[in-house]
Amino acid sequence: MAEKVLMKGNEAIAEAAVAAGCRHYFGYPITPQTEIAAYMAKRMPKIGGTFLQAESEVAAINMVAGAAAAGVRTMTSSSSPGVALKSEGISYIAGMDIPALVVNIMRAGPGLGGIQPSQGDYWQCVKGGGHGDYRNIVLAPSGVQEMYDFTKLAFDLADKYRMCAMILSDGVLGQMMEPVAVSASDAPPFCADGKPWALTGTKGARKPNIINSLYIEPDTLEVLLDKRYAEKYAACEANEVRWDEFLTDDAEIVVTAYGAPARIARSAVTAARAKGIKAGLLRPITLWPFPKVPLAQLAETAKAFVCVELSKGQMIDDIRLAIECKRPVSLCTRTGGNVPSPEEILTAIENAAKEAV
Repeated sequence: MAEKVLMKGNEAIAEAAVAAGCRHYFGYPITPQTEIAAYMAKRMPKIGGTFLQAESEVAAINMVAGAAAAGVRTMTSSSSPGVALKSEGISYIAGMDIPALVVNIMRAGPGLGGIQPSQGDYWQCVKGGGHGDYRNIVLAPSGVQEMYDFTKLAFDLADKYRMCAMILSDGVLGQMMEPVAVSASDAPPFCADGKPWALTGTKGARKPNIINSLYIEPDTLEVLLDKRYAEKYAACEANEVRWDEFLTDDAEIVVTAYGAPARIARSAVTAARAKGIKAGLLRPITLWPFPKVPLAQLAETAKAFVCVELSKGQMIDDIRLAIECKRPVSLCTRTGGNVPSPEEILTAIENAAKEAV
């Protein structure tokens, strides 16, 4: 039976990586995710793993690519400006079809911005971030237990589909402390067994493996991209969409939110119900693949949607696309590191209900 431990969200991510068999961490400190690197710096040497503080975020992601090509479970973590620097390497990981985990504990921007929480990296992470046509699996926890559980899930999905998985969270959840049910921390390291594509050395028993992202012939690259979208990414959209619903069965006003704002939105939905407004909450868990189908189904009966996010409106575009603009979608937001109160979200719900009459 798993024991419960009081942990920060950042610590939960690091401990979950250990439990998932990750023994190779490469990163660079930046607030508000530095606890992940600090935790790994202590844990990895004790369990025979590798912790390396790279000279830069660019170096760290390329070290991750090298370890991933060898078939081991590897990860890096950073915050918004650092993930921007890693974006080229993430594109190379996608182009090489290798699995890796990237954690982004978002902070306010653009530029250096501030160290307070934000969700301004939605476009950056969900829409790719780096150059070229590719996708990342993006998981958005809304509690410390999910920080732990989704980290383990992200490693599994990355290996299953041979692609980059991302944990997209924020400074609130990274610093928040909650009881977490943790697995045994003496899990064995994950090895390259079952990965015939990995660069493990031929040992005289097979032809050399080649992992590459450079294709000079246009037709060769086009065929590869078509195959990646038609098979790998299509399979993700068919099988890996995850979401959570609260009081949506008869909802006329549907609130959408992910991460820390989803916790606040849930309270606002409860308050709206107490005032006679039929409100509900749909929380995307996978930001890609996005829960388009359940949103489209809700649009058949709902009168309006309210998108709550800590940005000037990024996820709201995907809400509108999912429901094909059949219903009005309004934005409830705070930025700069501020977080909306339940009262602010309740007001947005009330306004949407009035306008939808």
